[in-house]
Amino acid sequence: MSSAALTLVHVERDPVQVYLAGLSINGRRTMAGKLSSVAAILGYADPRNLRWSEMRYEHVTAIRTKLAETKAPATVNATLSALRGVAREAWRLGLMTGEDRMRIEGVKGIKGSRLPAGRALSVGEVTGLFDVCACDDSPAGARDAAMLALLLGAGLRRAECAALTMDNYDSVSQSIKVTGKGDKQRMVYLEAGADRAVVDWITTRGNQPGSLLCSVRKDGKIESKGITAQAIYKALAKRGAEARVAHFTPHDLRKTFASELIDASGDLSAVQQLMGHANVETTVGYDRRGERAKKKVAGLIHLPYRSRFS
Repeated sequence: MSSAALTLVHVERDPVQVYLAGLSINGRRTMAGKLSSVAAILGYADPRNLRWSEMRYEHVTAIRTKLAETKAPATVNATLSALRGVAREAWRLGLMTGEDRMRIEGVKGIKGSRLPAGRALSVGEVTGLFDVCACDDSPAGARDAAMLALLLGAGLRRAECAALTMDNYDSVSQSIKVTGKGDKQRMVYLEAGADRAVVDWITTRGNQPGSLLCSVRKDGKIESKGITAQAIYKALAKRGAEARVAHFTPHDLRKTFASELIDASGDLSAVQQLMGHANVETTVGYDRRGERAKKKVAGLIHLPYRSRFS
């Protein structure tokens, strides 16, 4: 076969772009942000202007030290992972020596941990969110209730929620096939009211093929295009304001799902599978039982203090 048969219009030689192209959409966004923060530390407003292939061991160690001054260990280590990935691609592209790449690979992460970010919503807050959706008799009310059902009742990530199509939904088993991180698929099941919320939305939406959660115009017309992850964020913020619920993120709804399920069942393995976690250690981070036990033990101490105001 002649070499002419293998020509491409453009072959990417930027190690950052090659590295990011190998990640999922969400991973790409996250790691691009990490690399942008590195570029900012080095004085570059636009990370594309940085010659990443000239990165060396001493640069990476200095970046680690600078980040550790203000960032959590997990953030520092994720940034180091991104830099290792860029170095690996630079080596594969012939832009970095194997020795320089291995030195960068050898930069160790930092130790330490922080309490998990976010929170689990209370029963009253969840009820309030569903109540404001019920008071909205437009299609958006039904859609947002279904959205809440998928996030709170099935533990989906918002990107997973936005990517769902009607083909993913099985009305007989009330199950949904979800494609999560790493292009891994899992089955989740709609129970305890989540099934009814989704059925009500589909009744409103219709059974035609396409995105499960559709955009709804201000005049109430349901569009064929699907809702985006950013639109989900905005819709939840709107419903939270209407219900006067304290600030929460879409991931807090996933945290609520996991927390309640672990509390009720204690089955970490099953919750891990429903959440789509690669390892059970990630799921353990959602377990609130340890905190409750700590609070109970702390309550065994009695201090003989009398309030001066009572």
